[in-house]
Amino acid sequence: MDPMKFKYVRHGCRTTHRCRNLPGTGRSEASLHEYRVRVMGDRVMKSQTDILYNTVHTYDFRMDYFRFGTGEKTMVILPGLSVQSVMNSAEAVADEYKTFAEDYTVYVFDRRGDLPETYAVREMAEDAAEAFRFLGLRSVDLFGASQGGMIALVMAQDHPDLAGNLVLGSSACRVTDRQFRTIAEWIALAERGDAQGLYLSFAEKLYPKAVFEQYKEILAGLAGTVTEDELRNFVILARGMEGFDVSDQMDRIQCPVLALEADDDRVLGAEAGALINKRMKERPDFSYHVYSGFGHAAFDTAAPEYQERIFRFFAQHGH
Repeated sequence: MDPMKFKYVRHGCRTTHRCRNLPGTGRSEASLHEYRVRVMGDRVMKSQTDILYNTVHTYDFRMDYFRFGTGEKTMVILPGLSVQSVMNSAEAVADEYKTFAEDYTVYVFDRRGDLPETYAVREMAEDAAEAFRFLGLRSVDLFGASQGGMIALVMAQDHPDLAGNLVLGSSACRVTDRQFRTIAEWIALAERGDAQGLYLSFAEKLYPKAVFEQYKEILAGLAGTVTEDELRNFVILARGMEGFDVSDQMDRIQCPVLALEADDDRVLGAEAGALINKRMKERPDFSYHVYSGFGHAAFDTAAPEYQERIFRFFAQHGH
């Protein structure tokens, strides 16, 4: 796919179709509230696009999610780090993953609400696992993008009953000090309250130059929608990746794994995927594919081929 023909603006796993629901200008918190329900409640309201907006309430936290699709199989998407909630982009995400809607019921989870002051990836994984259990999700086809892939890795290692298949997109099993530098730059911008600088730096590192330049002015304007709480949450979530390392525990993963990486990844670098490949390449149920020219956000910029590749992998390893 030619990046110059790219029709979407996305932020992490936040998506906007043809600039209709640009990051931060999608559903407001007030409108989302109309669709949210407690898992233990008795009513689910459906949106016009057949997306169900819910909140799972565990004993310790609440976590927003949405789901779409009518299939008997279950897929879960754990999105990457983003400045604003993935909930605002539900319609565009559902559109991008519409290939799955007939065969799957697809869940997309936000991070927990009321973030603690420190929140490591392993804690994010434990909370996600608890949310899965409260919803009765077991042996799902799991896709994690970037930080979401790190969360998925920990879940597959510590809770093997939850992951039936695992796809990692532009992710890492270890974040070195050098790899964390870009993330540290984002943290510094957020701590200074420089939402525009953060938005632009974030997008510049995620996307190929042609895509970034095409939407640079729009992104700069959207930075004005970012709140102080969103900047605070971004800092907490970003810091959670510092020192992340489960590279010596990859043999604990019991399900088939597909790693999709980018050789021009300007966030984690090509070495992130190379290390996953090194740790798992001897396994017969491991697959590895490298994209070129699509950047860290290949899960967006290489669509729809990227999603079709995931679909084929899940079908190949049906369970």
